[in-house]
Amino acid sequence: MADYRSNYLQEVLETHKMKHIKDVFDKYKDRRNEIKDFLCSEYGNKIYSPFDSGSYSKHTAVNTKFDLDAVVPFKYKSFSTLEDMFNDIYDKLNDRFNDRTTVRKQGVSIGLAFEEDGIDIDIVPARETRVNGYTETRNLNLHINSLDPSETGYLKTNIKNQIDHISGKENERKIIRLLKIWKFQHSKKYKSFFFELLVIKAYDVTSPTGNLWEQFKTVLQYIVNNIENSTFKLLDPGNSNNDLMSTLDSYQKISLKSDFEWMLTNIENNEKQIEYYFEKNKEFSEEASNNGLSYGVAGATPVSTPSSKQRFG
Repeated sequence: MADYRSNYLQEVLETHKMKHIKDVFDKYKDRRNEIKDFLCSEYGNKIYSPFDSGSYSKHTAVNTKFDLDAVVPFKYKSFSTLEDMFNDIYDKLNDRFNDRTTVRKQGVSIGLAFEEDGIDIDIVPARETRVNGYTETRNLNLHINSLDPSETGYLKTNIKNQIDHISGKENERKIIRLLKIWKFQHSKKYKSFFFELLVIKAYDVTSPTGNLWEQFKTVLQYIVNNIENSTFKLLDPGNSNNDLMSTLDSYQKISLKSDFEWMLTNIENNEKQIEYYFEKNKEFSEEASNNGLSYGVAGATPVSTPSSKQRFG
C-alpha cells in the first residue's frame, strides 16, 4: 500500500535536488576554482593541492541553502603558527577579492560573499600536524578564530575521514537532507555536521528498514530516546576527541527532543501534517510533477498549523 508520508518526503527531496540549479551551481564552482587557482599561485610549494569539502562533497547539499567549501592544506614549515597562517590567507584573499566581495574571518574558515550574484565560498586554511605528515595520514590542524582570546586555539581534524564516514550511505544521506530542510525552513540553529553524525549513528544502532517515512521515523525515535542521555556521544571521525554532543547545551537537547516528539505525534495523528514540517521547494515542484513524481498532493485537505504548544514544545 502506498504511504502518503513516504511519497511526500520523496517529492520534498526531489524538489530540493542540486540538479535544478545547475547553472547557478556551475557559477559557484567556477568562483571556487578561481579562488583555489589564486591561492596556488600565491603560495606555490608551501601548500598541498587545495580540495573541495562540505555538503556537496558528501552529497548532502540542498538547493535552498548552501555554500561551497575548499580546504587549503599548508605544509608544516610554511608558517610558525596557525594564527599567522589564518591571518595571512585572509589578507591575501581580502587584497585580491575585496572589490567584488565581503571577506570575513569566521570560526575556522574565511568567508567570501559575492553579493552581486549571491555566491558564498568558505576557505578553510589548515596545516599538517607534522613535517610530511599530511601525505601519510591526512591529519590537519585548524586555527580557531574568536574575538574572545580565551576561545582561540586549534582543532585537529581529518576531513578525508569525515568524507569517508558518509561514503556510500545513500539512505542516511536522504534523512540528513530532510533534517537540513527542516532546520532551514524552521530556523533551527543546529550544525549540519551534528545532524550528519546523529543520523549515521542512528542507522548503525537501529538499522532502519521500510519506506522513507518508516526509516525517518526510526531515526527520529532514536534521537528522542537518546539525545538527553549523559553518556550519549557523537565522536567526530576526523578527531575522536571532538564530541559533537558538546556543541549542544541542555536547553538545545530538550528542545530538539520536544520538536521531534511533537513531529512524530502530529504526523502519526494526521499524515497531512507532514506538509507543515517539510515544504517542497515550490520553484521546482511543478517540474517534479512533470517528471512523473507527483504523488496526489494537489487538492489534498489543507494542513492546519499545529498549536503553539505543538510547534514549540
